[in-house]
Amino acid sequence: MTDVLIIDDDAVLSRMLGEFLSEEGFSVTTATNGEDGAVLALSGRFAAVILDIMLPRINGVEVLRRVRAESAVPVIMLTARGTFVDRIVGLELGADDYVAKPYHPRELVARLRAILRRTNGPRREGALTLGALNLDSARRDASWQSQPIDLTATEFKLLETLMISGENVATKDALSLTVLGRTRQPYDRSIDVHASNLRLKLEKATTGEIMVETIRGVGYRLRAAS
Repeated sequence: MTDVLIIDDDAVLSRMLGEFLSEEGFSVTTATNGEDGAVLALSGRFAAVILDIMLPRINGVEVLRRVRAESAVPVIMLTARGTFVDRIVGLELGADDYVAKPYHPRELVARLRAILRRTNGPRREGALTLGALNLDSARRDASWQSQPIDLTATEFKLLETLMISGENVATKDALSLTVLGRTRQPYDRSIDVHASNLRLKLEKATTGEIMVETIRGVGYRLRAAS
């Protein structure tokens, strides 16, 4: 059974979601404040975390910041509908996806399963390479000159997809389906934010040797500095 952590101070919604997830085969633990939630999220017990933005003690953004400082556990953010800024901030800090409140539990479960498939599902055998950049899909390791690169589950899948694409441009629509497991909607910048996060991490790790190139209006391509 897959262990999932819900961090949300709305006891009624958390109980309803927990019951729905239990019926779908998940084992659910709930935290009602940010401090306890951050500790649990970093315990290594959970395959994924569902994290609300509005929390007592410390808010969801700070929880995510603490979690990402030490862990790549997949995180789905819960945001109030229309709070575009919260969604972008969450993605920039390393959230794997977001769901706007009010949400249908089936949508959240679909997003959760998509993330877990990316994290634990079948992977290509062997390693992908670009210069001194190595990505081992089976072991879910990314490294530059044998030094590990710390990536979230979504960033890893994005890097893997771009490396598989080679010199071909990966469109935003295709990346949304492959990396996020959903069709890209108008004005959805999720892939752009994840690509920006990946770009920054690669530039830092490779000192600019590997770049995520933006093909304006189309998508992204990975390339080595000439």
